[in-house]
Amino acid sequence: MWQLTVPWWELVLRSIAVYLFLLALLRATGRRQVSQLSPFDLVLLLVLSNAVQNSMNAGDNSLIGGLISATTLIAINYLFDYATTASKRCEHLLVGRPQILIRNGRLRPDTLAAADLSRRDLNAALRKAGCIRIDEVRVAMLETNGAISVVLRRSKG
Repeated sequence: MWQLTVPWWELVLRSIAVYLFLLALLRATGRRQVSQLSPFDLVLLLVLSNAVQNSMNAGDNSLIGGLISATTLIAINYLFDYATTASKRCEHLLVGRPQILIRNGRLRPDTLAAADLSRRDLNAALRKAGCIRIDEVRVAMLETNGAISVVLRRSKG
């Protein structure tokens, strides 16, 4: 239970490597808020965590090994969070930038496709903002957290 089968520093390095790999992989596959996860996304995350477990612990199933890996993951997450708060450059690199989906009633299909966002998801976000037609939208943006924010044009009247 308390005996490590690999050096502690190897657990730290493995945890960092897995964290960076998964961060890059998930960043490349698009943005979604946790509340927007489909059942497929949730299953993927659960299976993914199980798939990378052995690459992090190198077969070490000790309590200390698990605590070292968990501490490393939380520490690196904190460091990335701090870096994105402290530096705009890090924020753009790690988190990305908001993307304009609609401007002045004109849809940008290339941005929609690049964001891997369906027209159905966009329409749902517009309805949630109280908009029925795209020409009512001044700007709709895909935020870095995966949410779609909508600013409607002012009504004439």
